[in-house]
Amino acid sequence: MADFTLSRSTRIDAPPTRVHALLDDFHQWQRWSPWEGLDPAMERDYSGPAAGVGSTYRWSGNKKAGEGEMRMTASTVSRVAVDLEFLKPFKATNVTTFDLAPAARGTDVTWTMTGVRNPAMAVLGKLFFDKAIAKDFDKGLASLKREAERP
Repeated sequence: MADFTLSRSTRIDAPPTRVHALLDDFHQWQRWSPWEGLDPAMERDYSGPAAGVGSTYRWSGNKKAGEGEMRMTASTVSRVAVDLEFLKPFKATNVTTFDLAPAARGTDVTWTMTGVRNPAMAVLGKLFFDKAIAKDFDKGLASLKREAERP
């Protein structure tokens, strides 16, 4: 099994509390997540608290959107952590974190995904998935920046 870590970062011209509000509530993810537009008919289910630790988001969509569940495991103004379980198009369990650090003009945000891959997925990950995920993270961070910087 191969461990992997993938991170992308950006600076957002908004205070950490504003950025955190977009991350802490799964309902807000529709505004910025790079995967939300993959299936206009995607089914969503929210359970647990409305936001923060223990809140859960399940989705089921077309082949592009897949199916899975996210559960928030930590949420402070400086860090949000989510356990992520993909069911379709392939099974995988990962941890996703957002680290927020006050910066001279706003907030530095780092989005990281970590997990374990079997040997076959490790090779495919390096060839295909890591590039695709990095591209998605960049798109998502750009959308998060746009949403957080709105007046």
